[in-house]
Amino acid sequence: MKLIIIHGPPAAGKLTVSEELAARTGFKVFHNHLSIDCVKPVFEFGTPPFGRLVEKIRVETIAEAAREGVDIVHTFVYVKGADDANFERIIAAAEDNGGEVGIVLLAPTIDELKRRVTNERRAEIGKVATLELLESLYEKYDLVSTFPGRDTLAIDNTSLLPSDTAERIIDHYAITLAAAA
Repeated sequence: MKLIIIHGPPAAGKLTVSEELAARTGFKVFHNHLSIDCVKPVFEFGTPPFGRLVEKIRVETIAEAAREGVDIVHTFVYVKGADDANFERIIAAAEDNGGEVGIVLLAPTIDELKRRVTNERRAEIGKVATLELLESLYEKYDLVSTFPGRDTLAIDNTSLLPSDTAERIIDHYAITLAAAA
């Protein structure tokens, strides 16, 4: 099992690149909003029970995928420091069950993030979708650092197509392409 974690700030293109990667490789996309949307109807975003349950869903899903040999691409907005323990548990869920982990940071320029953040699709699926919220998050948190102690493929995808970004990930991690249908 391979787990590719794609992290970066809101509007970096994590889901779009994940979908491209999945289309080329057969990986399953387990994006961060799947777990968020599962818990949000019961617990308010940001509360302790919300955080615990979202993390549990992510960790257990990745662990089971590793045990079953299901390759996954997972998206994550990593906040340096605040998310270190959570990120480590996600990595361990794969590695402790025989999986391999590759980490990718998508880091387009702030101007590009501002251009992308208001895309209608983002609002439709409950993502950060305003300039004000993006700027607030950027001021408050470090969203563009790599995870400490782990090799990370950092990509400035400001001017790259999602398909080109996915191709860089495939090449870097030597991922086998899916068989043509």
